Amino acid sequence: MHAALGEPLLQEDALRGLMERTARMGTWVLDVASGELAWSPELVQLHEAPPGFQPTAEQAGAFYTPEFRERMREQLRACVAAGRDFDEEVQISTQQGRRLWVRSVGQAVRGEDGRVERVQGVLQVIEPHGRHAGDEPFATIDADGRISYLNEAAAALLAGGEAGPQRPTLIGRSLWACFQKTARVRLEEGLRHALASGERFELEAQDARLARHIELQGDAFGAGLALRMRDVTERHAAQQHLRLLESSIARLNDLVIITEAGPFSEPGPRIVFVNEAFERRTGYAAEEVLGRTPRLLQGPATQRSELDRIRTALEQWQPVRVDLVNYKKNGEPFWVDLEVSPVWDAQRRLTHWVAVGRDITERKTAEEKIQYLAFYDPLTRLPNRQLLLDRLHAALDDPASPREGALMFIDLDNFKVLNDTLGHQQGDMLLQQVAERLRSCVARGDTVARLGGDEFVILLENSGQKPMDPLTGARAVSERILAKLGEPYGLAGHQHHSTCSIGVALFGKTPWSVSELLKHADLAMYQAKAAGRNTVRFFDPEMQATVTASATLATDLRQAWREGQFLVDYQPQVAVDGRLTGVEALLRWRHPRRDMVPPADFISTAEETALIVPIGRWVLEQACAQLAVWAAVPSRAHLSIAVNVSVRQFRHPDFVEEVLEMIRHAKVPPNKLKLELTESLLAEDIQGTAARMQQLKAMGVALSIDDFGMGYSSLSYLKRLPLDQLKIDREFVKDILTDPSDAAIARTIIGLAQSLGLGVVAEGVETEAQRDFLAQQGCTEYQGFLFSKPLPIAQLEAYIDAMPA
Repeated sequence: MHAALGEPLLQEDALRGLMERTARMGTWVLDVASGELAWSPELVQLHEAPPGFQPTAEQAGAFYTPEFRERMREQLRACVAAGRDFDEEVQISTQQGRRLWVRSVGQAVRGEDGRVERVQGVLQVIEPHGRHAGDEPFATIDADGRISYLNEAAAALLAGGEAGPQRPTLIGRSLWACFQKTARVRLEEGLRHALASGERFELEAQDARLARHIELQGDAFGAGLALRMRDVTERHAAQQHLRLLESSIARLNDLVIITEAGPFSEPGPRIVFVNEAFERRTGYAAEEVLGRTPRLLQGPATQRSELDRIRTALEQWQPVRVDLVNYKKNGEPFWVDLEVSPVWDAQRRLTHWVAVGRDITERKTAEEKIQYLAFYDPLTRLPNRQLLLDRLHAALDDPASPREGALMFIDLDNFKVLNDTLGHQQGDMLLQQVAERLRSCVARGDTVARLGGDEFVILLENSGQKPMDPLTGARAVSERILAKLGEPYGLAGHQHHSTCSIGVALFGKTPWSVSELLKHADLAMYQAKAAGRNTVRFFDPEMQATVTASATLATDLRQAWREGQFLVDYQPQVAVDGRLTGVEALLRWRHPRRDMVPPADFISTAEETALIVPIGRWVLEQACAQLAVWAAVPSRAHLSIAVNVSVRQFRHPDFVEEVLEMIRHAKVPPNKLKLELTESLLAEDIQGTAARMQQLKAMGVALSIDDFGMGYSSLSYLKRLPLDQLKIDREFVKDILTDPSDAAIARTIIGLAQSLGLGVVAEGVETEAQRDFLAQQGCTEYQGFLFSKPLPIAQLEAYIDAMPA
């Protein structure tokens, strides 16, 4: 820690002696779980122990003198057990045998589960103390507050140091006249209450002559009170200093700046103190900044709006908290979570500002990465699905400015063969080169996006600047793409030939929705595949015949719902230590002719037909009923059940009330039910989505974003949502050991979850190597075939029973 250099800047104010007092004060931290005790160097010095000395908790307790030892042990036990803080004046004996009066303060620090994790405290020397019964000021007063007796010490205290001569003149006078007028009403009310109730009289007030702080303690004595008095001015000042010291250096890993409370006109309040963390993180030495203003930390990217917020708050003498870009001495920018608070003296006069800042550069960098991932594909740097959807909505949903254009689906032919023969690294190189070639085939203003895998989409718009017929333009672009993508590729020394299939859907003349346009282009692309690949096909209304299969599936789904053909399997979710934490409920369809139908084959149809609402409600009822059964079995009562909730089901008007009724009916703890919401919920109506999630959270239901990282999430949305967990999509997990992009995305998602205080679970974990990599990044929960496939309830319970206790 550093004090100001040269002429003292802190004379006669609340911070006088700030740094000198640190030598007479030390801090300590006790870890409750391990019992490990850590002393600060100042505390070691205060006990006159050798440098580096670290005692056990039992040894530390022995430093209190015998008359206080058991009392302090009891205080510490109460602090650990019940979180009860303490503040005591006691004596310690140093290793050199000296006895010191100290103020011993302890504070409980609780973890997220509400339990006391550690106790931290301060020991401050408060000598000279002078606890001698014969010298203690003592007086008696009658029911009107008049002095009937006082000893020499009391007379000296009340007379401001003039002892004997003043004593006779004080007898018979009102004791309250010796104190400031502002305290007299409190003193009289305290006297009346003590006489009426028999309770102890305890007050602190300032005397009328020297404004000293005097503590009075009284007990009933005849018709009046017997009072013990003590000058606690030094203690009061010490408490003020201690509060200031705690407000400035309690978080030693954070930057601390103290400025004088000067005017905000140029150049502004001057810095009078900085801590060592400030020096380490900014590169400035204390002597370089003392006497200057905090403006030296500002630079080109420092937000003017946030500076104005700070100025407005400080002019109103209010605390303020902002995220601010600051600059180090070498010019490097860094983010800081800055909290500025006023400091007052005993007369409520503003004396200083204390600014505490936490370096959040890593968090902001992670946020920026996630923000980029929300709209761009990290491998090809092309717009992703979310940005494509935004632009499609802009092109189709603006009646005031109708546009014409074409949507092109491009799928690489036989891409899987390349991955299987040359590996994913060469596959990624091909995708990057394809992205560059596609960019070169379109005009500025057109969108080239990657949906995922080897699927690309191009949005061609006739905005008026390119007044070409959409059909003509799409044909010309398709020809360029087929030719360009058909040229050889150089992949790390290998020459590779590739082709593509293109499906085109035109828009502008027919009022299609975004989903319809995407479906038409996708159908046309599959027609190109069926035609032998390396070709282009335009959507034809006759293709609609191929959609009849979807109608047949919808009919079968309705019959399945009526006949109860659905069932629920459960897949375990396992913590990093191998404990089973819960399961995910997975819908299954046992078709009478097709046997088990994969969910991927019917969920989208169920969503389109709205059957997903009653089916999803049934799955939730099954999960709640199963939780009720497990609640009665101690070895299973801790398990949670995660249930996928579709977009249509979540937006049903009665969804929140239905969930609440299911929980009430089943009589299960709400936090054991976890709703996994699809990331596509965040694509639109974010206000309505957030409001419903807040209602569910208020009920106690846990909320998770499923398949996180697939391109819908916006960081600004995530910060507003009451989430408990992010779930890493299996697409990022399956190639996490071979695909640097997938590894980077997983690492970033885990870092984001940690910065937002969320849990994270990875799905699709199939190997120990994948699990170990995720664990190294901080992922604490997993789901996948490495642990178990989805199981019927009987097999699941056998699986649970077979797990080690």
